[in-house]
Amino acid sequence: MANVVVVGSQWGDEGKGKIVDWLSEQADIVVRFQGGHNAGHTLVINGTTYKLSLLPSGVVRPGKLSIIGNGVVLDPHALIDEIAKLKKQNIDVTPDNLRIAENTALILPLHRELDAIRENANAALSIGTTRRGIGPAYEDKVGRRAIRLMDLADGATLDRKIERLLTHHNALRKGLGLDLIEAGAVHQDLTSVAPALLPFMDSVWSLLEQKRREGKRILFEGAQGALLDVDHGTYPFVTSSNTVAAQASTGSGIGPASIGYVLGICKAYTTRVGAGPFPTEQKNETGRILGERGKEFGVVTGRPRRCGWFDAVLVRQSVRTSGIHGLALTKLDILDGFDEIKVCVAYRLDGREIDYLPAGEHAQARVEPVYETIAGWREGTARARSWADLPAQAIKYVRRLEELIGCSAVVLSTSPEREDTILMQNPFET
Repeated sequence: MANVVVVGSQWGDEGKGKIVDWLSEQADIVVRFQGGHNAGHTLVINGTTYKLSLLPSGVVRPGKLSIIGNGVVLDPHALIDEIAKLKKQNIDVTPDNLRIAENTALILPLHRELDAIRENANAALSIGTTRRGIGPAYEDKVGRRAIRLMDLADGATLDRKIERLLTHHNALRKGLGLDLIEAGAVHQDLTSVAPALLPFMDSVWSLLEQKRREGKRILFEGAQGALLDVDHGTYPFVTSSNTVAAQASTGSGIGPASIGYVLGICKAYTTRVGAGPFPTEQKNETGRILGERGKEFGVVTGRPRRCGWFDAVLVRQSVRTSGIHGLALTKLDILDGFDEIKVCVAYRLDGREIDYLPAGEHAQARVEPVYETIAGWREGTARARSWADLPAQAIKYVRRLEELIGCSAVVLSTSPEREDTILMQNPFET
């Protein structure tokens, strides 16, 4: 049995929530390994919609253990609010079904404020963050001044760690002309949330090793998408963490040899939230139709997503940087009714054709898509649950994408409902 990592292979919003929920029925443990509450995963189960940002998708299923790994940056107030919202939907989150790594770095109010100030300072240089403090929290983590969950249980050293943090932040704030932060205010905020958080604290790396030895199935849930990876994405228009599959190991403490299968999620077209390059974006009627049909609005921000044709160059690149074994293709039904569908098969840059997205920001902004046109289909694919339910031309479209990407589609999703899924290969049984 393979432990499975689920990663987005585009710019996020690929439908990971549904796929993870669908797979979590077979898993014993579901792990979030990076990002923060800038993620947005929507689950629709028996007509009830659950919107999650921090909590792993398995938390809505009884009998599953959910884990927030050390690769996540955790906003205590956001977590408390999310748990309370689920409580209203009759989902109880307790230490019996949720554990948080003791070495998880925390997002504080000062991080949120700094994030917003930076984004507002120069609109021309904005990268489109969610202004939730994710980036500044990761900066403090790598700067070795973060407050971590375990620090809330160590009153003897917490004040010293707060002072170290504020030495950096108050110097920044002074330069920006902002009021300085009192250590007592930070201490009071942290001690106020500590009783709610500390019962969930655990040595996650040790717990996962124990569960692995017991033969438990572990599902690792990524946030955002591979093209937002801080190293391998469209830098600087990226998130502040590594979003590729390798981060599942680093962000949870489990060895890479314990990860057996990488499932990439991608839409049958392409979307992006926020600023940054988007070679196949359609700022026209096609883009409007895709956005309306696909209900393309960010779960976290509510911002409309930019929409465009499928970009095989980018997904092929994600397959390689994440070592993806198979793809889950979502929202095929949104393409129903198009006479023609275009797929980007290469780029043209300064008069020459290339088969990859260059790393340079200026070059990324200049690439032009080279399209292949594929005949569409009039019949509906919505709610199809087998290959036999799909129009022949829709099957041809999927097969052509597989050829261009160099990776097989092992799951097809044809609606937000978890049952409307076509399975060709079970990642847990490879």
